Amino acid sequence: MGVHGHTDGSRPWAWAENDLEGLMANVVGAKQEEVALMNGLTVNLHLLMLSFYKPTPKRHKILLEDRAFPSDHYAVGSQIRLRGFSPDDSMLLMKPRQGEEILRTEDILSVIEREGDSVALVMFSAVQYYTGQFFDMEAITKAGHAKGCLVGFDCAHAVGNVELRLHDWNVDFACWCSYKYVNSGAGGLAGAFIHEKHMDTVRPALVGWWGHELKTRFLMNNELKLQSGVNGFRLSNQPILLVCPLQASLEIFNKTSMKDLRTKSVLLTGYLEYLLKHYYSKDESNPDKAYIEIISPSEPQERGCQLSICFSLPIRHVFKELEKRGVACDMREPNVLRVAPVPLYNTFTDVYRFITVLGSALSNCNKLQRS
Repeated sequence: MGVHGHTDGSRPWAWAENDLEGLMANVVGAKQEEVALMNGLTVNLHLLMLSFYKPTPKRHKILLEDRAFPSDHYAVGSQIRLRGFSPDDSMLLMKPRQGEEILRTEDILSVIEREGDSVALVMFSAVQYYTGQFFDMEAITKAGHAKGCLVGFDCAHAVGNVELRLHDWNVDFACWCSYKYVNSGAGGLAGAFIHEKHMDTVRPALVGWWGHELKTRFLMNNELKLQSGVNGFRLSNQPILLVCPLQASLEIFNKTSMKDLRTKSVLLTGYLEYLLKHYYSKDESNPDKAYIEIISPSEPQERGCQLSICFSLPIRHVFKELEKRGVACDMREPNVLRVAPVPLYNTFTDVYRFITVLGSALSNCNKLQRS
């Protein structure tokens, strides 16, 4: 099979990922030919930025969130240095207003309008990993294009979580992992999107064998016939052991739609938010009572399924007490617990049980604080 697996069997390795791109395109709101499954997220981000970030002395800045995921921050910085510029001058970081946790859309659009003539690339996440904010991608893209900027998104926390329309929103490029809501776990196969308008104009800076068109790829004549669009950005065979579980996940997504999943998600997360505020809001009449603060946006259309929660008690204690009780959520430094009822497999009963378990965890944390 090490030889024949390339072309034989129910999932021939030589084009295994090609059969999944239509399924993936449905999840991200794209055309099949605009999507490729390959590499890891940061590798794809670098490959795309090599082609889309073309700085000039007057237009060299990249606009991103101040609290971008570290891999995005590092990738942007290294791409700037690679072109001979300094991140101190060319990395334009956006912070929320004083005393606020999330970026206001009007502030993002204002910065693009004010700084856009010096911005080569707007590079935001779609859903912010720390706060759970779902950025207005359509408005950001439109504003960036109006100022002559290219616009790309890291959709790692958005794919499989919110309803995306990468093609209709005219996004120039995007990349994502399958680690989160597409169910693979760390190291799973990642994805990339390039809008069809760039199909014949944007070419990869780095090419590999897998970017050669399939029908003549195995002639081995070293005469490159590059596939158009995002498919030309492929470098190597995709690991079949990563392709197969992604296929299983995408086939499950294909049994429903992101519209229906999103409808359930809004209700699930709304239910969680209601119960958290009802039971665990700050009580001025009882200063000893443990309380929480939700830093995710309160408007459902401005967030995914995740609520980012801060506690009046030490976050590590709360996290450990929840783990003891079988709760799988995620702690992020410096002070946030990310709780995400996922519509594909979580229920309203799960949310209610979490609320009751949280009460027990906080009670025990309070006792530890006093002892």
